[in-house]
Amino acid sequence: MGERFGPQGRTKAFWAGQLSEALAVVGAPSQGLTGEQAARLLRERGPNRVTVARRRGWRLLLAQFTNPIILILVAATVLSMAVGDLIDGAIILAIVAASGGLGFWQERAAGRAVDALQARVRVAVEVVRDGHPVSVPVEEVVVGDLVLLHAGDVVPADCRVVDAQRLQVDQAALTGESFPVEKTPDATPAEANLGGRTNALWMGTHLVSGTGRAVVMQTGRDTAFAEVAARVAARPAATGFQRGLTRFGLLLVRIMVVLLVGIGVANLLMGRPVIDSLLFSLALAVGLTPQLLPAIVAVSLSAGARVMAAHRVIVKRLEAIEDFGAMTVLLTDKTGTLTAGCVTLTASLSVDGEPDDEAARLARLNAGLQRGFTNPMDTAIMAGQPPADPARRLAEVPYDFSRQRLSLLVDDGGTATLITKGSLAAVLDVCTTARTGGGVVPLDEVRDRVQRRFTELSDRGNRVLGLAARALPGARTATVDDETQMTLVGLLAFQDPPKPDAAEAIDRLTGMGIAVRLITGDNRHAAAHIAGKVGLTGEPMLGTEIAGCADAELPDRIAGTNVFAEVDPVQKERVLTALRARGAVVGFIGDGINDSPALHAADVGISVDTAVDVAKQAAAIVLLEKDLNVVADGVRLGRQTFTNTLKYIRVNTSASFGNVVSMSVATLLLPFLPLLPRQVLLLNFLSDIPYITISTDHADPEQLQRPRTVDVRAIRRFMLVYGSISIAVDLAALAVLHWFWHAPTDVFRAAWFIQFTATEIIVLMVLRTNRSFLRSRPSTPLLATGALLIAVTVALPFTPLAAPLGLAPPPLPILATLAVLTVAYVVTNELVKRWIPPDPVTAAPKHRFRLHRRALR
Repeated sequence: MGERFGPQGRTKAFWAGQLSEALAVVGAPSQGLTGEQAARLLRERGPNRVTVARRRGWRLLLAQFTNPIILILVAATVLSMAVGDLIDGAIILAIVAASGGLGFWQERAAGRAVDALQARVRVAVEVVRDGHPVSVPVEEVVVGDLVLLHAGDVVPADCRVVDAQRLQVDQAALTGESFPVEKTPDATPAEANLGGRTNALWMGTHLVSGTGRAVVMQTGRDTAFAEVAARVAARPAATGFQRGLTRFGLLLVRIMVVLLVGIGVANLLMGRPVIDSLLFSLALAVGLTPQLLPAIVAVSLSAGARVMAAHRVIVKRLEAIEDFGAMTVLLTDKTGTLTAGCVTLTASLSVDGEPDDEAARLARLNAGLQRGFTNPMDTAIMAGQPPADPARRLAEVPYDFSRQRLSLLVDDGGTATLITKGSLAAVLDVCTTARTGGGVVPLDEVRDRVQRRFTELSDRGNRVLGLAARALPGARTATVDDETQMTLVGLLAFQDPPKPDAAEAIDRLTGMGIAVRLITGDNRHAAAHIAGKVGLTGEPMLGTEIAGCADAELPDRIAGTNVFAEVDPVQKERVLTALRARGAVVGFIGDGINDSPALHAADVGISVDTAVDVAKQAAAIVLLEKDLNVVADGVRLGRQTFTNTLKYIRVNTSASFGNVVSMSVATLLLPFLPLLPRQVLLLNFLSDIPYITISTDHADPEQLQRPRTVDVRAIRRFMLVYGSISIAVDLAALAVLHWFWHAPTDVFRAAWFIQFTATEIIVLMVLRTNRSFLRSRPSTPLLATGALLIAVTVALPFTPLAAPLGLAPPPLPILATLAVLTVAYVVTNELVKRWIPPDPVTAAPKHRFRLHRRALR
């Protein structure tokens, strides 16, 4: 059977051999661990966590300096110091270190904020400790724990099944299997592949139906899930936002190569020192490269996530904020979003349609004794009723989404009786007779009458279940095969009224460019009733119609459809995929076991804090309140976060482009380098500091009105238009300083340094909005940081640091000239904004195809 215990504590082939052998290998007592044992194991082996994600500590710090341009710059600087230029080299290295330290501090703070938010949405699991079931976070599960599992639970670690009752597990995240796999305690061969190990449960999978107990054999990085997650993490799927930034980066690289080659050649032809020319070129490259972009993006997104959390929206993956803001279609279920989410049992009816106490009693036995998973229907049935006597429960055939039935075998007054409850169609499928006021009759005699009553109740907004029973004298167990030749006992009608503000919330989302569509497993009549109440009009499209439609035809068939009813999980996913094929960016709200595939497939999966564990795990966004208004709040805040991130990209890029072109031209016009390498780097560092507060900035209402995404063409146009204005002002300053004032070299550099830094900070305040900057004020932190940095920049040539930096104090007339040029720069930008808005607010483009590996993150 091979090795049973690996060198790192990994149990080998734990699925082979007898259960007692496997338990002995890990020292697991059959009755579960004590709290003391579990605490010790947690200390020794660490938390049950797959750690393949965020860089931390020294790795994050090191990552700030791994940019190839930075590495070349550092190497050239060290070479410069080796040939005697110690002061210049030391200053350059200090600025590079300060810039990297700023990025490290920002990203670390952002990472900690996200960790704190994600801790608010923790998946828990039930284990036996000290002989009693207790709920613990998944991270605190240890090897040897006895886990109690129910439908909807996420498997917390690699486990060996102890016992199972129709335990069906979805292993698609690991094996790609389309259908759930039944698990049993029986041993399997050591050489069986992962899908064939039917007595093993794997971390990252989830229970579709049934119940069971299992012993934890491997946790955290020793699990099969960790191996797959590590492979996926090595080649993660990019979101639309990340791909947009990649295209933006390639644009900068092309511009940078052309400029730097030209600058280097020009300096060499003009006879300037090779080392100085190389350092100057590299410093310009650093200036053109948005070094703080990762930190700014991380800070903006994490700050947005914190604000969204205050509005009851938890972001589990920061990159989902972009898709949240770009969402154009929202598929939502009915219960809790469009309805009040408070299900009540309004009637327990006989087959004749009269209130029936016996139907109510049998329903309470079925609901009160089931152990599969808690659901609103059973809660409504048991409301205000005493719990059923546990001694009367004999066996259970748990609910699953293919049968759509739940059966309980109970000892009902000395007779073993199978009581089945489920969708009416599924219950009628296993019935041959019906109990009426006139006695038990063949089902066909009353089938039409039952269907008419079902339609009448559904048209009034009721969810209707069927209830059936069958005597099984002497039986002590039950299987699906026993669900046959049953007697229809009655109908159960449930009400969940529409939320008073649901229609208003849908109108609000529609006004934000998001089409809301209802998708539910409920029958067409109930779905149409609720949809009509909240303003979603049109005939429902049924699951049978979706099933009969080819994939190529489905996108056109669903155009204009607002309601999808009687759909199963596979059909939900097909609808979602078809909408994306039509160019939509699709959000999906779900909280049930059967919603997991669609949550994975959606551009942004949305669940709620009260959802089953597998839904919370699959979702990118978790709502602390199931309300469409909360979704609208989250979308607005997500768009604000995205808008502020774009402000940095646009303004920083145009300013850097303008600066680099201006200095490139200046090298051809001046007999000296216009700025020293250390001055270029300091300029880049100082002008980046105000951007750390960009996440606090306000966004204009029109910037939040429509879906947003990264548009590289718009960024390129912004860079060329507004960068050209910057170049014109810079060269005007050059001309005045050199040919009018005849400024000495150190004074020229100090004045140009002030000009570059001050205008970049000021233009950020101007170009952050399409409105006049006087009508759209920046946030207080952004304004204060910008004003402070301008003051520092102007004062720097007058401080003791001026000489080491190669600066000299500019006289007052030169400072006044710079002020006039700055005012002219602001006025020019304001005039150009009227014809070419800096932020072209447009709808999101057609869907960007992407890979989905979100189950493994």
